[in-house]
Amino acid sequence: MKLTIDHSSPIPLYVQIEAQLRKIIQSPDYKKGKKFPNEVDLSKKLGISRSTLRQAINKLVFEGLLIRKKGIGTVVSDTAIISKARNWLSFSQEMKALGIEVKNYALRVRWVKPTEELSRFFNIPKDTKILKLERLRGKPEHPFVYFISYFNPRIGLTGNEDFSQPLYDILEKKYHTIVKLSKEEVSAIVADRTLAAKLDITVGDPLLRRKRFVYDPGNRPIEWNVGYYRADSFVYTIESER
Repeated sequence: MKLTIDHSSPIPLYVQIEAQLRKIIQSPDYKKGKKFPNEVDLSKKLGISRSTLRQAINKLVFEGLLIRKKGIGTVVSDTAIISKARNWLSFSQEMKALGIEVKNYALRVRWVKPTEELSRFFNIPKDTKILKLERLRGKPEHPFVYFISYFNPRIGLTGNEDFSQPLYDILEKKYHTIVKLSKEEVSAIVADRTLAAKLDITVGDPLLRRKRFVYDPGNRPIEWNVGYYRADSFVYTIESER
């Protein structure tokens, strides 16, 4: 690993290191799991404190780009897809921003009666049918997320839309429905038989469940969505400022 430090630069040392590490970890060797040098040795070689080096590395660990493994060391995470809570994006927008090609493995559309929870959320009678959209999506190598979405009937969806296209583009361009706000709940669960089969994992494997409640500019509910993500393929980070 070749790093250079300019001690006379006004740019903080940890920022210089972080920027170089971001480029280095994109190399094929590190993508294949090559270990990082020992932090003590690397800090001595650069002539900086270990705490300065760790400050740079911790940022990349927080973002899910690096993983610290006990007894092994620090390695590059080549599978993690990172989603940040700040500046909400749709799934398609998130993947496009990350340069990830999305593959649609399965798609199912049908009309169903709402549960009590959905009826309250959309403020509709329990006997009013709503559109249910199920999508299994992922990278070309394998699926990593199973989405279930329900939509407010006031939108006017018919069920004949091409849902392989970006969902919110369809809502805005065809139905003049603009999504503005997303409220989310994130929790950890284990895969049951159905989810394990869909996501090509083992029953009992960890999953990230991400519920999303979507509203228009008038704070009217548009979509109720839940996504089940493979834990080995997704990192959810929260960035806050004080």
